[in-house]
Amino acid sequence: MLKRQNVISTWHDRRITVGEDIDHAISNELESADIILLLVSPAFIASDYCYDIEMQRAMARHAARDAVVIPVILRPCDWHGSPFGKLLATPTDGKPVTQWADRDQAFLDVAQAIRAAAKKLRSDDGARPDVAPAFEVKSMSRQVSITAPRSSNLRLAQAFTESDKDRFKVETFDFIARFFEGSLQELQARNPGIEGTFRRIDANRFSAVIYRNGKSVARCTVFMGGGHFGGGIAYSATDTDASNSWNESLSVGADDQMLYLKAMGMSFHGNADDKLSQEGAAEHYWAMLIAPLQQR
Repeated sequence: MLKRQNVISTWHDRRITVGEDIDHAISNELESADIILLLVSPAFIASDYCYDIEMQRAMARHAARDAVVIPVILRPCDWHGSPFGKLLATPTDGKPVTQWADRDQAFLDVAQAIRAAAKKLRSDDGARPDVAPAFEVKSMSRQVSITAPRSSNLRLAQAFTESDKDRFKVETFDFIARFFEGSLQELQARNPGIEGTFRRIDANRFSAVIYRNGKSVARCTVFMGGGHFGGGIAYSATDTDASNSWNESLSVGADDQMLYLKAMGMSFHGNADDKLSQEGAAEHYWAMLIAPLQQR
């Protein structure tokens, strides 16, 4: 929308064409940009070119008030001690995009920050017709690829190991935990009289409670492992430290293309054979928690 409304135009190093001097092209854009986005991740910090050359020049222009540097925190990393650690980062509170339950909301937050920066630039500079391209500083290969004609029929069967499945289960549990924490915060913010609490008990268990006017109306415990069927990710509609009682369970499945989650079906409102993504699994459990509040 920012580009559609001509609030900004953008440039990144993938727009370098064949035959161009890469360093010269990057330097020219970096020197002319009004807004410079630092796409922060462990790879960004580890990149000598991004960190020692591009970022240092960006910060120099920021200090001289020739440009605005906006750190966009994509993945968790130790960025606070960096030269840009003193700047207000986006998304809100510098929470990495990958840790948001709803990544669309995270990127909306980023877009709104860029819009605010562009608006301030126009305000400071008077009736300025255009803001120069927003420049993205990110970790990249120092090669520019040439796209050749190719087939779209490139899919091959994959085999997933037990290690792959265990890792996917842990990642899914952590995603569901972040999803619940973020959803409870937003539910409380949008609905007067509603309070949501989230408690991460340990690496394998968390609980959530929703109160209406101080009275508990919904609660659950989500846990991983234990003695339940399949040893997957279980949902219990109560506060519990036990692992032998639950209302629903998700197990990890695989086909020749992907890993997915499958609901046991005790509380599943869709097709029990559905292959759920991590977000689909989180929505399934969230629907179970919020159902009592949505009943008329």
